Amino acid sequence: MSDIQTQFVKNILSGAETNRKETGLAFAPSNIALCKYWGKRHAALNLPLNSSLSISLGSLGTRTELRLRDGAAAAPAVFLNGELLPPDSSFAKRVAAFLDLFPMVGTSFEVRTENNIPTAAGLASSASGFAALTMALNDLAGWGLGGRMLSMLARLGSGSASRSVFDGFVQWHMGSNDDGSDSFAEPFSKPWPEFRIGILELTDAEKPVGSRDGMNRTVETSALYANWPAQANADFQTLHSAILKRDFPTVGQTAEHNALSMHATMMSAWPPLIYLQPESVAMIHQVQRVRADGLDVYLTIDAGPNIKLLFLEENEGAVASAFPNIQVINPFG
Repeated sequence: MSDIQTQFVKNILSGAETNRKETGLAFAPSNIALCKYWGKRHAALNLPLNSSLSISLGSLGTRTELRLRDGAAAAPAVFLNGELLPPDSSFAKRVAAFLDLFPMVGTSFEVRTENNIPTAAGLASSASGFAALTMALNDLAGWGLGGRMLSMLARLGSGSASRSVFDGFVQWHMGSNDDGSDSFAEPFSKPWPEFRIGILELTDAEKPVGSRDGMNRTVETSALYANWPAQANADFQTLHSAILKRDFPTVGQTAEHNALSMHATMMSAWPPLIYLQPESVAMIHQVQRVRADGLDVYLTIDAGPNIKLLFLEENEGAVASAFPNIQVINPFG
């Protein structure tokens, strides 16, 4: 917790009334970034160096129940998928640090989080996790905050969480204000019912280097990173326009190039960040092969080994045939 984070929270909540109740409940979807967020201009406030754009995964994500505990201030009791985590575990410490920003709610908490996606495997579980925690806080405290304010609060826990406050296509504005007041997420497009996402879950193992540390290492040591913010902001504009026009080939091509460019910056960091596994590379080649044969399918990859495919409903059968272990998601279904 830092003074600047504490002041940011106070500014957000300055006009909100607190009407606490016993339990706060919330669900937040995971999201897949089509234009990635990778690099910060302000670490404490999680202000990004580029705007980003994502699509949420419908019913895949995180459900969080939050309760106040009696007694003196103590570390929160954090349960993940039914298991009580040690207070010194990475996730429990991040949750505790986030909840410390909200002393006006209570002295201690019990947090029960259920993910129906793998945790810390490059499927944006931290995004849905901190979005759900933020919305559960809002429910518990009775602040009645809208999506924009919730996205800015969730951003303090995980940058990508700002996008998981919403369903559908979501844009996260990088902003320019030093105080972070203009860096928020919001939905921007009507549903695209034919749009499909395919999850190729190659591993559910926790990645060896978390996104936050990996991002910092890339910014600090990668010679290729200097070109990233300009490319990402150009990709953001291209994707935004293509989604509104329902121009699927442009969406797919831009998202795939954006993802592979991000991984290139990681691999040129030192020590190198290689999230891709041999199976990941094999799937990348497979996507390129079937596309060369005429199947309109593209891929994206977050900071992890698992592959996400992008395609339209008309090609769902062909994609499932080419990738038998795929989990097909209709984000607007």
